[in-house]
Amino acid sequence: MFISPMLLETAPAPFSHDDYIFEPKIDGHRAILTRSNNNTRIYTRHNNDCTRQYPELNSLAIDDVILDGEIAATGVNGQVDFEAVMERFALRKSDKVRKAAESRPVNYVVFDILRYKGEELRGYPLHKRKELLATLNFGNANIAIIPSIEAEGERLYKHIEALSMEGIVAKRANSIYVSSRSSAWQKVINWTYVDVFISGYRKGDFGWLTADEHGRPLGIVEIGVTPRHKLAFYGVRDRLRTYEDDDYVYLEPRLLAKVKIRNWTRAGLLRSPVFVDFIV
Repeated sequence: MFISPMLLETAPAPFSHDDYIFEPKIDGHRAILTRSNNNTRIYTRHNNDCTRQYPELNSLAIDDVILDGEIAATGVNGQVDFEAVMERFALRKSDKVRKAAESRPVNYVVFDILRYKGEELRGYPLHKRKELLATLNFGNANIAIIPSIEAEGERLYKHIEALSMEGIVAKRANSIYVSSRSSAWQKVINWTYVDVFISGYRKGDFGWLTADEHGRPLGIVEIGVTPRHKLAFYGVRDRLRTYEDDDYVYLEPRLLAKVKIRNWTRAGLLRSPVFVDFIV
């Protein structure tokens, strides 16, 4: 049984509040795990069945349960590795999935329980659902409950920032579970800010090419650019044009901009870049 997940809104800054529970934000992909009649099914947030991609998560010591959590992987340095879990998700051949599950198993980090032993729990307040969750033994070393603290969101954020993790999640302790976006759950991203050159633009759908001071391509920025920024860009781009191909127009790297990113990819590209402003 699939349940559409409760989604996060974005908080502008870390905060502390007695009415909230705070958790680390795990850099993986959202998953609803159901266990019924000793059969496990795992679904993405968009209701795509991905059970066969993660055989190491199929065994549970409990039954008749629906869990909400994040599938994550760790890299060689022990840090959560988003690209690693995406590589696992993309595997299709059974032998490759089996070998990957044995050599580099993923983890399922549980942060909520939606149903248990025939009882619908979404109408219960979050702190009650977490109390029940804490009593369960999954019987699987790859499944764990996310740590959390009450009230002290700023203290947790400083710790997450020091570890270069993705951010934190703030949840109202009395919130019921709704299958939609809700201000009762908010995320605070630990952004990294980077200065880049706008080195070109896409001819089709909007996108600005970026490069470092040596001209090395860093990826495309599509988000965060306001109409005011676009107007300023249109006023200077033709004077900076150098050449073009079928897809892009390339510019002299003279427009400097600040962007914020989740982190860097293994290939040294900007991950999830968001335009902030021009630097003049």
